[in-house]
Amino acid sequence: MATGTQPPRQRPGGVHDASRAAITARHLRTDRWWVSPAVTAAGLLAFIAYSTWRAFANADYYAAPYVSPFYSPCLAENCVPMKGGPNWEVFGSWWGLSPALLILIFPLGFRLTCYYYRKAYYRGFWASPPACAVAEPHAKYTGETRFPLILQNAHRYFFYAAVPVAGILTYDTVLTFRDEHYEWGHMGLGTLLFLVNITLIWAYTLSCHSCRHIMGGRLKHFSKHPVRYRLWGWVSRLNTRHMQLAWASLISVALCDFYVYLLASGAFTDPRIF
Repeated sequence: MATGTQPPRQRPGGVHDASRAAITARHLRTDRWWVSPAVTAAGLLAFIAYSTWRAFANADYYAAPYVSPFYSPCLAENCVPMKGGPNWEVFGSWWGLSPALLILIFPLGFRLTCYYYRKAYYRGFWASPPACAVAEPHAKYTGETRFPLILQNAHRYFFYAAVPVAGILTYDTVLTFRDEHYEWGHMGLGTLLFLVNITLIWAYTLSCHSCRHIMGGRLKHFSKHPVRYRLWGWVSRLNTRHMQLAWASLISVALCDFYVYLLASGAFTDPRIF
C-alpha cells in the first residue's frame, strides 16, 4: 500500500473511522461556510428568547379586537375576557400559569419537528453537520433512532394539531375587522398585519412535507385520483418554498404578537384605515 494513504490516528467513529476516506483535513472549503449556520442559530435564539418572555408574561396579549397568536385560543379561566374571541375555559381556576403555555405546545411542536427546522437547528446548534462537505464533530451518528430525536417521528401528528390552530387564527383575523367597540366594518393597521400573518401561516402549514405526503403519498396511479393529484401538485409547488415560508411565518407571528403587546401596553393607538 502506498505511503500516506492512511490518516493520522484519530478517535474511532464518525468521518475519521477506518472505513471512511483517508482525508486528513477537516474540510477543503475556502468560502465562509460558517455564516449560514451562525445566522440561523442567531435568528432562532432571538425568537426563542422573545417567545419565552411573551409566553410567561401572561399580560398585554389582548387589545380589542386583536389577540396575540401566542395566546389563541385562550384555554384557561384566567384569560382576559375577549368578546366574541377564542375564550374556551377548558382549564379552571387551578391553572395559575400563563394560558399561552397550554396552546403553544402544538404550533411549537409542529415547527420543532418540521423537516426544514430540523436541518436548521441540527446545523446551527449541534453542528450535525454544520455545512455541506464539513465534518461534524461527533464520534458517531445514530440519526433519529434514539431518544429524544426519535420523537421527530411525531411530526405528522403535530401537523394534524397545527391545522385547527391555523383555523382558529383565521377566525381571529376575521375578528380584526371590528373596532375597539366590537363594531364590524372597520380595518386598522393590525388587520393588515394579521392578514399577512395568517396567509403565511397557512402557506407554511400546507407546504409541509407531511401535508404533501397526505395529498399524494402511496398513490400508485395519479390518473385514478385526479383530485388528490391536483392537490399534490399545488402543495408540491408550495413545498419548494418551505424554507422561506418557515422564516417568513416565524417573523410574522412574532411581529403580530409584538404589535398586540404595544397596543395593550398603551405604547400607541392602532392607526385606522377605515
